[in-house]
Amino acid sequence: METIVLVIHLILAIALVGVVLLQRSEGGGLGIGGGSGGGLMSVRGTANLLTRATGVIAAAFMVTSLVLAIMAGTQSDRGSILDQPTAAPATQEAPKEPSVPLSK
Repeated sequence: METIVLVIHLILAIALVGVVLLQRSEGGGLGIGGGSGGGLMSVRGTANLLTRATGVIAAAFMVTSLVLAIMAGTQSDRGSILDQPTAAPATQEAPKEPSVPLSK
């Protein structure tokens, strides 16, 4: 179940980035505003559609974030990484001498 919600969350994140990038900039800060919509919809209709889509995707993203946080909080068997005992330090072996002498 957690994997399914995580995949949906990832898809929503990518969709949210895409929808935000499709929106036309009001200030033209970088000067890379989108061109015309191709005549399919008016500029105002496209802006309203993208604004609503952004709101819906953002709301769904928040819901999946909350669901993932709740699911992570209810699983107490995992514990914290800080609760695990530390491993003994690895012993270092002395470097081996070369089998062939280096100088002639």
